[in-house]
Amino acid sequence: MAAALKRVACLTRTLTASWPARCQASKSYFTYSMEPGMPIPDKQPVWTSTADEAMEKACIKSDDLVFAQGAAATPLELLRALTNYGVCQNLENVKIVHMHLEGEAPFAQPEVAKHFRSMSVFMGGNVRAAVNEGRADSIPIFLHEIPKLFMQKILRPRAALIHVSAPDSRGYCSLGTSVDSVRSALVNSEIIIAQVNKHMPRTFGDALIHQSHFDYAVEHHTPLPTHGGKPPSKVESQIGQLIADNLVENGATLQMGIGSIPDAVLSALKGHKDLGVHSEMFSDGVVDLVNTGCITNNKKVRHQGRIVGSFCVGTQKLYDFMHNNPFIEMLVVNYVNDPHIVSLQPKMTAINSCIEVDITGQVCSDSIGTRMYSGFGGQVDFIRGAAMGKDGMGKAIIALPSVTNKGVSKIQPVLKLGAGVVTTRAHVRYVVTEHGIASLFGKTLRQRAHALINIAHPDHRESLEKSAFERLKCMPCP
Repeated sequence: MAAALKRVACLTRTLTASWPARCQASKSYFTYSMEPGMPIPDKQPVWTSTADEAMEKACIKSDDLVFAQGAAATPLELLRALTNYGVCQNLENVKIVHMHLEGEAPFAQPEVAKHFRSMSVFMGGNVRAAVNEGRADSIPIFLHEIPKLFMQKILRPRAALIHVSAPDSRGYCSLGTSVDSVRSALVNSEIIIAQVNKHMPRTFGDALIHQSHFDYAVEHHTPLPTHGGKPPSKVESQIGQLIADNLVENGATLQMGIGSIPDAVLSALKGHKDLGVHSEMFSDGVVDLVNTGCITNNKKVRHQGRIVGSFCVGTQKLYDFMHNNPFIEMLVVNYVNDPHIVSLQPKMTAINSCIEVDITGQVCSDSIGTRMYSGFGGQVDFIRGAAMGKDGMGKAIIALPSVTNKGVSKIQPVLKLGAGVVTTRAHVRYVVTEHGIASLFGKTLRQRAHALINIAHPDHRESLEKSAFERLKCMPCP
């Protein structure tokens, strides 16, 4: 009960909302104490015919902070219009804060660097170059703590750009595929601009929002971005099978991080029973396991009989599965990824990938040397939560191919110069490659080195052993 009240409290707000009809007009304010599922009396959004018109009416100014919803729910048309508006109005230093975005991210291109600056809390490939060239910023942060940035007024957006389903007969829309930190951002924004799309799946949980909370809305109907759908590689399949056969038990609750390896694990679980899902994200592999009866969520102690997620990206098959499906609850990320909440799930099994691991178990997941690549995301949230499992049966797993596509070992004597440690050597429990499973909990440094060298690619084991002796001043030992 206490946890439920805490989650409700996170959604409750006292907010002053404004809806300027013209930039020069005086603003009228309506102060209310409610969350976005409650209609605002006598207020309707201003519907515009184009996204460009919505931007003109919203009157974004230089130095404003704008929040943008991410993943499959990236409001691509609104971001295009915002970029055009900023260039035409010669705005300067408009900051756009966001998680991973799909699409081209026009505001992050070199030619508009004077006008816009990206601030990513988890970056995708479309802003990676901008961050590494100094034209954009990255905020290192655990996924479950992102909503605090808005709730504690560390970030104060003037506008929130969101992407929602079409309103139903009572005026309710859905945030669809991305709830995550969206609610905390929009309830702390002065203006809410909604891209309304009939292709956005209607999801439940914390996803519902009444259209009266929108200041401006524009219909723009286009299919969502898609990812995945490709069969796993031979190496990925080997890793997936090792995890499925040795580390995933019947009745386990699963979290799958971003990447093809977690998807490969799902494809190897077709013989399992009564699996559950409590994960910040999930993708197409979940659909097949539900349809074959492997995922039932019957053993979960919280949200029993329901898949719990916070954001998604996949193919149209996934979006069709999510639409109007009460089997799925899309909840805020400060609840889903709270390590305490994670620890309550039965046999919590967290499966995440990384960039490289050193011989003591330090895990780099967000950078390649000094070059930033992604972000902290939910890896530590779930690795810690699974390790804390109240039933003592949680499993925290880091999975990676033994070598890069250029044949370089991903298990290294030391991490690359400047590489960021996302998951510390004390957090790590299991590391898996296609060559086996290393169990590291309770192991000394030389025992860890021995276990990790044994799952490295055979071509690199001798050199790793020599480097381990140089680093540890003793031979690795079981």
